[in-house]
Amino acid sequence: MNTQRSGSSSLTFDRRALLKTLGIGAVGLAGVPLLSACTGGSAPSGGSSKTMTFGSSASDDVPKRAYQAVVDAFQKKSGDTVTTNTVPHNDFQNKINSYLQGSPDDAFTWFAGYRMQYYAGKGLLAPIDDVWEKIGANYSDALKKASTGPDGKMYFVPNYNYPWGFFYRKSFWAQKGYTVPKTFDELKTLAAKMKGDGIIPIGFADKDGWPAMGTFDYINMRLNGYQFHVDLCAHKESWNQPKVQSVFDTWKALLPYQDPGALGQTWQDAAKLLGDKKTGMYLLGSFVTQQFTDPAVLADIDFFPFPEIAVEGQDSIEAPIDGLLLSKKGGQNQVAKDFLAFMGTPEAQNAYYSVDNSNIATAKGADTSKFTALNKKCADAIAGAKNISQFFDRDALPAMANNVMIPALQSFIKDGNVDIKNLESQAAALYAAQ
Repeated sequence: MNTQRSGSSSLTFDRRALLKTLGIGAVGLAGVPLLSACTGGSAPSGGSSKTMTFGSSASDDVPKRAYQAVVDAFQKKSGDTVTTNTVPHNDFQNKINSYLQGSPDDAFTWFAGYRMQYYAGKGLLAPIDDVWEKIGANYSDALKKASTGPDGKMYFVPNYNYPWGFFYRKSFWAQKGYTVPKTFDELKTLAAKMKGDGIIPIGFADKDGWPAMGTFDYINMRLNGYQFHVDLCAHKESWNQPKVQSVFDTWKALLPYQDPGALGQTWQDAAKLLGDKKTGMYLLGSFVTQQFTDPAVLADIDFFPFPEIAVEGQDSIEAPIDGLLLSKKGGQNQVAKDFLAFMGTPEAQNAYYSVDNSNIATAKGADTSKFTALNKKCADAIAGAKNISQFFDRDALPAMANNVMIPALQSFIKDGNVDIKNLESQAAALYAAQ
């Protein structure tokens, strides 16, 4: 969501990777594998005032080293010891429910939005209002709102966010004479031209299930507006209505131009194809640039926002926020609180950015002097947006995102068909059970 990233998300996020999770509404642990079994367990947090454990889903190389840079800086500054337990990103997200009910680490990587609020509402997180008393001035009101739980208490410390858009290679486009589309019709015309040139127009990868949500969200917001996106995710709007059907009908026009191998590819696979000039453009979060290790290729990457379709032009942007939370157990550990307070400073976010410059730091005062032209464009796109969405798997009920939308979107990608009446039936049952 970089992975997000997500995708975080990571997005990471990486951020944005997300498979079908366990039934989130179920509280029982019988027969459920605990995430701590993947990490080798957590050291006790209450026994020592100078140690803590940190559960990280940043398993890809770049974000893994970036979080280690933050840990190193914190340990040097505080003299405390942080034991990091890194788990493959998809595994971390798949087992988060049982993880938080079992033996979680003191602090862990996660996301803002509904995904944070849900677990806060279940009493599985520790509030950190005292941490926010120290770092609150470093964040905008929008970021503070995104970090607030359903009870009005603070739970989340933002580290970075990242825009979703179409990424492409500038030199390749210049060579072919391609120009950035401003409208959906122009996007389709460009895609047809690329296909005629023997190129896969739109890189696409949905083996892990979550990337297709970005396309759904953008078409939905461009057709129906940001508020409809939020209300649909909250099930304040029905899935069984013409507005939702129009999203899929509009998307169907892109299916002939998306990579036909999408369901067998990870987002990293699709990134490589873009870098190798085998695809023309790729809709993903800016964490995609983590995959371009050749400086010449990275310098050649540019991006443009999802084109306008109808009601709102390009006012809304998907820019998920990734950061840190405390488990309920971690709330008893002052070192863990100190670590989250450190994460909310320009110093910590500069340490992260020194390794992973694919994301945009959220703390005021973070160093932007080393921003590349692409970083600046990403930051400007977020700053200039009237509405910032989190990404479907973060704005919606977890079980709806994972158990319903992932298979529905993968089926749609495969054959272009979707049953919105069935989507509504499942959504009604899931939301009513909360």
